[in-house]
Amino acid sequence: MYIPASFHVDDSAKLAAVIREHSFATLVTHDGAAPFASHLPMLFRPELGPHGTLVSPMARATAQWRHFADGREVLAVFHGPHGYISPSWYQTQPAVPTWNYATVHAYGVPAMFDDPERVATLLGETVSAYDSTWSGELPGELRDRLMQAIVAFEIPITRIEGKFKLGQNRSPADQQGVFDALIASDDPGNMALARMMLTECAVSENP
Repeated sequence: MYIPASFHVDDSAKLAAVIREHSFATLVTHDGAAPFASHLPMLFRPELGPHGTLVSPMARATAQWRHFADGREVLAVFHGPHGYISPSWYQTQPAVPTWNYATVHAYGVPAMFDDPERVATLLGETVSAYDSTWSGELPGELRDRLMQAIVAFEIPITRIEGKFKLGQNRSPADQQGVFDALIASDDPGNMALARMMLTECAVSENP
C-alpha cells in the first residue's frame, strides 16, 4: 500500500482500534494462479505476538482455506471510515475532489486449528463480540454438525500498515472546512470520519 508520510500511522493503539471497530475484514490470498478474497469477521488478540494475532472461522465450503497450506503470507484489510471530500469545503482554491479514509493492512501466515474445545471457544467469543441478545447455546448435535462445516484459523501478524488519509497535508483552515462539512452531515460514515479527524488533524469542534 502506498502511504505518504503525512498519512502513515504506526501507533499500535490506533491500529488496534481500527481493527476492533471495523472487524469485518477482507482476507486476500493467492492460489498460485490468481488472487482470492473473502469477507470475514476477525477477532484481534493483541497479546499474542509482536503485532498481535487475528482469529476467525471460515466456511469449509469456501476454497480459500486450502490456500493456507502453501505457507504464503496473506493480507487482511480492515476498512475504517471513509467518504467523499468536496473541493468546495477548502479555503485554498483551486482544488479538486478526493476521497478520505482510514485503513489497516495486516499480513501473516495463517494456521488452521481443529481442536473442538478451541473452535467452540472461538465461536462463542465471536458471537459475544457482536450479539448481546443471544446466548449462543445450541443443541449438542446441531452444534457439532455446524462446527464440522467451518475451518478455524489464526494469523499471527508479521507486519502491519496503517494509513489515515484525512487531509493532514492540507492547511489548518482547509482541514477545518472539511471537518465542519463532515460533522454536519447526517451520514454515519462522514460523522465517523470527522471524529477521527479530531485526533489526527488540526481541527476543533468549536473553531
